[in-house]
Amino acid sequence: MFRSRSRDEQAAPPRESAELTKQRRDPQAPKGRPTPKRSEAEALRRAVAKPPADRKEAARRAREARRAELARQREALAGGDERYLPARDRGPVRRYARDFVDAKWHVAEFFLPLAVVILILSMMPSMQVKNASLLLWMGVIVMIVVDSVLTGFRLKKALAERFPDESRRGAVAYALMRTLQMRRMRLPKPQIARGEAPRR
Repeated sequence: MFRSRSRDEQAAPPRESAELTKQRRDPQAPKGRPTPKRSEAEALRRAVAKPPADRKEAARRAREARRAELARQREALAGGDERYLPARDRGPVRRYARDFVDAKWHVAEFFLPLAVVILILSMMPSMQVKNASLLLWMGVIVMIVVDSVLTGFRLKKALAERFPDESRRGAVAYALMRTLQMRRMRLPKPQIARGEAPRR
């Protein structure tokens, strides 16, 4: 009687371990997340391995973690991976606003080159050239204001149609700030070509 009970008790753990083995992930199955870089993995391993001995060690680990996070954000800004973008760039509304700007030409993106040309013209000795540079400056400002107003109005309407139930706060200002940057210098990098429809 006692012997059969002890045999049953000894036989139970293998069944439990078999059930646990089934519940574990297949090593060949996809992880569902990107493989971290070696530097990021080492920084995380060092942070989790043991608690910091003193405040200096804690500060050093915090710096390393911050550095790894910033590196991941830089890669996301260059590649467009929304999982690691800064909070101000995340979400479908901000993505649509970026695409809306990147799909068109804007006067404001030529502001810096035009400002350099106008500055050079204003330093010329000829009074007529200086007057022309002043008129050109005023014309550029007027064109930027008109283009920004039209862009903001169209974007606001498009966002209201496509995202009626989501928060659109700050999206128009975010897009207008993007128009002031030259296309190749924009972050996150443009993900569509000019003339393409914005992604949904």
